[in-house]
Amino acid sequence: METDPQITFHGLDASPALTALIEERIAKLEQFYDRITSCRVTVELPHRQGRKGHLYEVAIEMEVPGGMVSVNRTPGNIYAHEDARVAIRDSFDAARRQLEDHVRKTGGVHVKSHPEKRHGRVVRLFPDEGYGFIRTEGGDEVYFQRDSVVRDDWEKLDLESDLQFSLMDGEKGPFAVNVSLRF
Repeated sequence: METDPQITFHGLDASPALTALIEERIAKLEQFYDRITSCRVTVELPHRQGRKGHLYEVAIEMEVPGGMVSVNRTPGNIYAHEDARVAIRDSFDAARRQLEDHVRKTGGVHVKSHPEKRHGRVVRLFPDEGYGFIRTEGGDEVYFQRDSVVRDDWEKLDLESDLQFSLMDGEKGPFAVNVSLRF
């Protein structure tokens, strides 16, 4: 997980035993699907006037590639949720089912997003040194090098060539990659 899980208690004191149980259930979800990026769990004991017993509510939010898994277990008439451990178990079981559905729908595959394609023109070219500069449509100048030019387009480049490229951030500022002639 990219960030540590967040466990919050509302209407009751934080319990080391319940915290350990929640951490154990999160670990089991991570064993099933190791691409969970963050997890937030809230255990709440709402104040209900005029009722015998207190029913625990457990909410779980997990960020996963391609979406969010969210469980908000309000007990309704499930009086077994008078026990916090049962409420936690039921909520994590529901989270596991939703996570299984998410993995089944996405095929467990994370679709990589590609940087936006930009357009510009060559304004300075140093063919012997193997680099040049592109003026973007926004008026900025961006560095590119021979290795960033696709196919054999380097040999076809000259001043004012229309280009298509992706912009990346480097230590010395932005630079162009996947540079190709624009037709």
